[in-house]
Amino acid sequence: MFAGLSAFPLTPVTEDGIDEAAFERVVGRLAESGVDSIGALGSTGSYAYLSRRERARATQLAVRNAGSVPVVAGVGAWRTREVLANVEDAQRAGARAVLLAPVTYQPLTDDEVFGLYEEVTANLSVPLVVYDNPATTHVTFGDELHGRVAHLPGVASIKIPAVPADPTEARARVTRLRSVIPATVTIGVSGDAAGANGLLAGCEAWYSAIAGVFPEACRTVMRAAVSGEAERARALSGELDPLWALFARYGSYRVVSAVAVELGLVSESNLPRPVLPLDEEGRRAVVAALDTIKRRSSLISA
Repeated sequence: MFAGLSAFPLTPVTEDGIDEAAFERVVGRLAESGVDSIGALGSTGSYAYLSRRERARATQLAVRNAGSVPVVAGVGAWRTREVLANVEDAQRAGARAVLLAPVTYQPLTDDEVFGLYEEVTANLSVPLVVYDNPATTHVTFGDELHGRVAHLPGVASIKIPAVPADPTEARARVTRLRSVIPATVTIGVSGDAAGANGLLAGCEAWYSAIAGVFPEACRTVMRAAVSGEAERARALSGELDPLWALFARYGSYRVVSAVAVELGLVSESNLPRPVLPLDEEGRRAVVAALDTIKRRSSLISA
């Protein structure tokens, strides 16, 4: 489950809690698509906005509707004691692994970040995925810190930010990280526009937000990349450029939410306030992007 395509679904919410019927529909659709794992409660899954009870329930629902597809559950929180509580809930719910980002308000030192992972891995009975997401957490992992954390028992994979667009630079980035971590720890790329480049550069996994709504399209891109068909993989990813442009403009979180609405998977109000959905201009841009892709590409069916 730490290689291949990991789809990160939206967790649709209402003012009363999780929209359970919609969430089950989203997760069930991913399981049927044949993704390699489901990353519940990632950034796209709104984990930082949910209570412990809501997160535990989301993990239960994800596991129940994922069938044989392993669920990786996000457990990040402000305080270590809250992370440990989320770990306990995730393991009890049947998650096959946990995903941990160092969530912080005060800047954390490298020793503090390492201490978080050290304590969490000491209390785990399932593997852990390190979530390196500086744009959201404002914690920057240097290679030395990655190396220290990756050697902790139970660490199975690292979810890295987007690799450089230049193929040579992308491969150098992955090779440099690979040199400081155990061979048993996989590297997974995130930042969906860089998915193909990351896989071609040597990443074993693609941790993908867009796969949460278009798993088949991402599987097609991934198959080309892992088969070594570099030009085809990049061309297929390029067919999704209208979406990548919207990700750059609005962020993937709100765009994926709007796409899920257009697909009829969730209701229009599905994000946790104070986060608001895209405005009317943004929604029109999403519709236009989807129409463009459907006309020019076979990745997304009409």
